[in-house]
Amino acid sequence: MKIKKIFMSCLLLAGVLSASAQEEYPKTVYDHNPYWYIQLQGGAQYTLGEIDFSDLISPNVQVAMGRQFTPVFGARLAVNAWQSKAGIEAGNTTYKWNWKYVAPGIDLTFNLSNLFCGFNPNRIFNFSVFGGLGANIGWDNQLNEINAAAAALYPKTVAATGASENTAYAWDGTKVRVFGRAGVAADFKVSDAVSLGLEVNANTLSDRYNSKKAGNWDWYFNALAGLKINLGKTYSTRTIEAPKVPEKVIERVIERVVEKPVPQQVVEPTRAVAEKKEVEDTKFRRDIFYLKPGKTWIDKSEYHKVKEVADYMKEHPNCTVEVTGYADRGTGNPKINNNLSQRRAQAVANMLIRNYGIKKNRIKVDFKGDTIQPFAKEIENRVAIAICD
Repeated sequence: MKIKKIFMSCLLLAGVLSASAQEEYPKTVYDHNPYWYIQLQGGAQYTLGEIDFSDLISPNVQVAMGRQFTPVFGARLAVNAWQSKAGIEAGNTTYKWNWKYVAPGIDLTFNLSNLFCGFNPNRIFNFSVFGGLGANIGWDNQLNEINAAAAALYPKTVAATGASENTAYAWDGTKVRVFGRAGVAADFKVSDAVSLGLEVNANTLSDRYNSKKAGNWDWYFNALAGLKINLGKTYSTRTIEAPKVPEKVIERVIERVVEKPVPQQVVEPTRAVAEKKEVEDTKFRRDIFYLKPGKTWIDKSEYHKVKEVADYMKEHPNCTVEVTGYADRGTGNPKINNNLSQRRAQAVANMLIRNYGIKKNRIKVDFKGDTIQPFAKEIENRVAIAICD
């Protein structure tokens, strides 16, 4: 009795899971709209160096204007600015200097949440990565501090040559250097128009940026927080109604013609009409639907239709079946839809052969792409139609 209860519970659970897996109609579909946005951010910068971490922290701000072209891909013009720092330890003394800069750059952005989880404008959290190039324009470098550090560290060299090896890259005036940038960003939705964002980016440029000769690229890192404001409508909605399932074709029973002794001129025409009627009535049709765009494998809910075709062919060993695939014009393009329709028809043929042992020479596969639309509703034209004759 206990085993029976467990078995019945398993069956009930399987039924619930199966029911939950079915798509519910009508359903709302979200379509992405390209849109512009602006970002206002503030935070801190760490300029890579050899003195204490806290001595190399500077304030930082960033303003950006961008456009989201697709759910995944976008681009922005980001202007980062304020201050960078550097320094040298000389005995017990730390020499520090800073300079101002502004760094406009172009970034390409990639929304990984939409890439891997699908577009959903109601998602609270979105994770993105980005990378780009730009120009760092620096000025107001503190040469007095740099020269004092050089004199303290290398007094003989400075006395002899006027400069030290370590600070040979000290610069003055306004300098423009190309930089590369990469980073990650997390956005937390507040409304359709506003989200709060966190961003961390790494920037690299020539060894002369911090005035110290090191033989490697200089780096600075920014940690920013702020607002992202979307301009315009970011998405639109549409409702998909449940597809109208065509009425099941009911095979008509062919009545047996009973011949009676009648005059020759009456019997022959009657027999010819009966034979013609039998040929017409042997046609058998099933429509196997693919409700999701781009889908080419048969849904479990349509398996029984393929089995009915196979059963009919086994009952009528001389009949053949023609399987024709179609695609709807509302999605894709003619080349893609032509391929989809072929694969849909072939999927039905393969199932007849592999699952039910129908010989390949009894099956003809055809496909029409989106050149022919057998049904009025677009969604119903994602179909493979099997007709036995």
